[in-house]
This record gives sequence, C-alpha cells and structure tokens, in this order.
Amino acid sequence: MGTPDFIREIRATAGHQLLFLPGVSAVVLDDEGQVLLGRRADTGTWSIIGGIPEPGEEPAATAEREVYEETAVRCVAERVVLVQALPTVTYPNGDRCQYMDITVRCRAVGGEARVNDDESLEVGFFPLDALPELKPFATFRIKQALTDGPAWFQPTTER
Repeated sequence: MGTPDFIREIRATAGHQLLFLPGVSAVVLDDEGQVLLGRRADTGTWSIIGGIPEPGEEPAATAEREVYEETAVRCVAERVVLVQALPTVTYPNGDRCQYMDITVRCRAVGGEARVNDDESLEVGFFPLDALPELKPFATFRIKQALTDGPAWFQPTTER
C-alpha cells in the first residue's frame, strides 16, 4: 500500500517538512514459536511487519490489519511490548518523518504466509534459532516480545 492517502493529503500542503507520526510494528509468533518476517520491497532487508495507523485506528487493530495486508496471516494482538521514538527519516523524495513506534506482540491464528501486497518480496515464519540477517530494530523488538515483562520504553535521564 505504501504511503496512506491521508499522509499524501498532508504532504500536499506541508511539503517536505518534518511530520511526527505514529507507527506500529508487529512481532507475530505462531504455535511453534516461529516469528513472521517479511523481506521489504524498498530495502530488500528482512524485518518484522509494520505500518501507519489510519486516523482513529487503535494500535492493536493496526498491527492485525498490517499483518494481514502484507502477509495474508490472520493474527490477534496480545500486548504492547515496546514504545520508542525513532530517529528522523529522510526519504529519497525529501519527505522527513519521525515515528513513535508502538510494537505489539501478536499470535498467528490463521491464513498462510505469502506475499499479499507490493510492500514485500518474500514472507515467512522462521525459527528463532534460524532467523535471516536482521537489523537491530527488528532483533530488539523480537527479543522484547519474547519476554513477559512490562512494555519497554526509553528511561528518562536524570535532570
């Protein structure tokens, strides 16, 4: 799907200026404890699934929708595992964004992993001991999703 229509409408008047946007990432585990990954069409790298919420959409609903749209896997959001402000991104067209990422652990409940849109080159479930090369963004989120602790957030520095 790429850039949501509502972002395109904002860009029509805002130009390339920095937009602060919500983002949702999903760590999807199946009954065997494997994790769902997609190889991104834009970078060619493997990662967890994610996207931007539609206006008014809850993070859990965004995770479930994005996973289905990109992989044809049905999942149920279980809990928030991480909240983190990400560094500013400048896209090739000059647009600048900074995302507040909310990572949700999800459980696969149906469907078969397959490329379901133009955002992925490949998708599939991987055993935790046989993951493809991943960037720290994805590995950290997978690690946090496997814990039973509270949601992770960056502690504030002492003032």
